[in-house]
Amino acid sequence: MSAPWWDSDWKDRSAPENRVHVGNLPWGTDERALKDAFANYGPRSAEIVTDRETGRARGFGFVNFEDNKSMNDAIQGMNGQELGGRNITVDKANDRPRRWRA
Repeated sequence: MSAPWWDSDWKDRSAPENRVHVGNLPWGTDERALKDAFANYGPRSAEIVTDRETGRARGFGFVNFEDNKSMNDAIQGMNGQELGGRNITVDKANDRPRRWRA
């Protein structure tokens, strides 16, 4: 029997994620531009984090990759590079913990 207050997709999160955190993004960067910036490394998806109340970008995002090698190559190749006039930071993202349902 499963507990209803845990995320139902917790089993899907047991595998390690090939995800990087991208910081110092220009405010005007959208998900498409972020994914395009990492195109040489085979990104699967990109996500820009926005403020819940204003909808404005918060200046960081995440990019997901198919495998660990692509992720590590992207970290090595993109960390410190310029995107939209700003030098971005690229690091391995922490795995997301299971969340409580409200």
